[in-house]
Amino acid sequence: MNEALYRDLDLMMTRRQLFGKAALGLGTAAMANLLGPDLLAAGNKAGMHHPAKAKRVIYLFMSGGPSHHDLWDYKPKLSEDYGKDLPKHVRDGQRITGMTSRQKTLPLAPSKYKFTKHDNNHKGVWVSELLPHTATVTKELCVINSTFTEAINHDPAITYIQTGSQVPGRPSLGAWLSYGLGTLNEDLPSYVVMHARTRFAEQSLFSRLWGTGFMPSDHQGILLRSQGDPVLYLSNPKGVSSDDRRAQLDALAAINKRHHEKFADPEVLSRIKQHEMAYRMQTSVPELMDLSKEPEEVFELYGNDARTPGTFAACCLNARRLAERGVRNIQIFHRGWDAHGNLPGEHQSQCKDIDQGCAGLIKDLKRLNMLDDTLVVWGGEFGRTAYCQGRLSRQNYGRDHHPRCFTTWMAGGGVKAGITYGQTDDYAYNIADADGNPIKPTKDKWTPGTMHIHDLNATILHLLGIDHKRLTYRYQGRDFRLTDVHGHVVKEIIA
Repeated sequence: MNEALYRDLDLMMTRRQLFGKAALGLGTAAMANLLGPDLLAAGNKAGMHHPAKAKRVIYLFMSGGPSHHDLWDYKPKLSEDYGKDLPKHVRDGQRITGMTSRQKTLPLAPSKYKFTKHDNNHKGVWVSELLPHTATVTKELCVINSTFTEAINHDPAITYIQTGSQVPGRPSLGAWLSYGLGTLNEDLPSYVVMHARTRFAEQSLFSRLWGTGFMPSDHQGILLRSQGDPVLYLSNPKGVSSDDRRAQLDALAAINKRHHEKFADPEVLSRIKQHEMAYRMQTSVPELMDLSKEPEEVFELYGNDARTPGTFAACCLNARRLAERGVRNIQIFHRGWDAHGNLPGEHQSQCKDIDQGCAGLIKDLKRLNMLDDTLVVWGGEFGRTAYCQGRLSRQNYGRDHHPRCFTTWMAGGGVKAGITYGQTDDYAYNIADADGNPIKPTKDKWTPGTMHIHDLNATILHLLGIDHKRLTYRYQGRDFRLTDVHGHVVKEIIA
């Protein structure tokens, strides 16, 4: 043997020794996958940092930035100042996108829609006429009008709220929950993603938004498709029986185990777990997607759209079914909220898509006594401007991106119900304090009445029994977490 080969062997032995010391931890992780669901769930409870109020989360993500002005944050002052230029002191030097930077004026655009205040315990929740079904469940909602972010363009903004960083490469919220809590059903993934159909699907959504970044890949979200196999390659090819597939997986697992014994790469264990999960899903997923046994009263809740695969309503119904079966994190993406022009026409279509599905999901969870331990979250990556982009008229207008304040809402899962948290100024352009004075909160220090997206994620984790400061993953010598070095649990909205 030459000197170089001896050196390679020495390095390999050192690597083996290093991972040998960690073998117990890796072995435990592998053994966890072989345990029954009851034992696995018991083990996950021990991993929580405090008692959880929610067992699971259903995240309804409105990609593109829905307009808080036209849906939730009622501002009569905009009608009084229709067409006037946005006051400079309100904008206060905020950068705007290239799409409106060349406009000579920024004319204020009131919503053309009527709002109704729903008094729940005298707290009051304003809802637009665009959401008549959602308006019927306001007593269950915690509407947050003071959500904010630093990102002003779509891809960094969506990446930011999903992963805690504007730069791609970090694990998603669902991956963190899978890593921290595991699964309650070994036959289904702990994290499932669905894309609802929309007329305005002009923006792409990348798989890294539900990916694992630098975590093991078995924590990534599994995308359920509305046409063909719910998961690609889930069905066996023609001529391949279930016994044949089992034999193939056994042989493949043996090869992978030998590879792991030699190189101790933890990703090999992830690969084994993914293959086994896919095999079990061949039985569990077809049953999950079969809605034929759902009673008529359920379709009355979600509407006739729920009978059509791929619609938002159908996705919501499937989300309830996944939640019933022990899936920890379910996320539905609905694209097309980027209304730079013809906002009324586009938002009317979008709201028609999602309105009854949102309300039906909450009513269905309530009916099954699941709402108390299921956290439902609704929102997008940012809001939209008080001023018009392009030509302004009473009946038609567009709005640009607006990160300074926007609306999200939560329901169930331990949050206060029937309330509005946070407020904005007369133009819904800046977050305001209790006296109505505009403020400029930052992510570095929490300000009462505000909800930075790091605070939002920290609060979601808290409701699920996780301390966002303690849920970390070491990568390249640093302990990473979903909320980076920021985040505050907003206990004011917790029941």
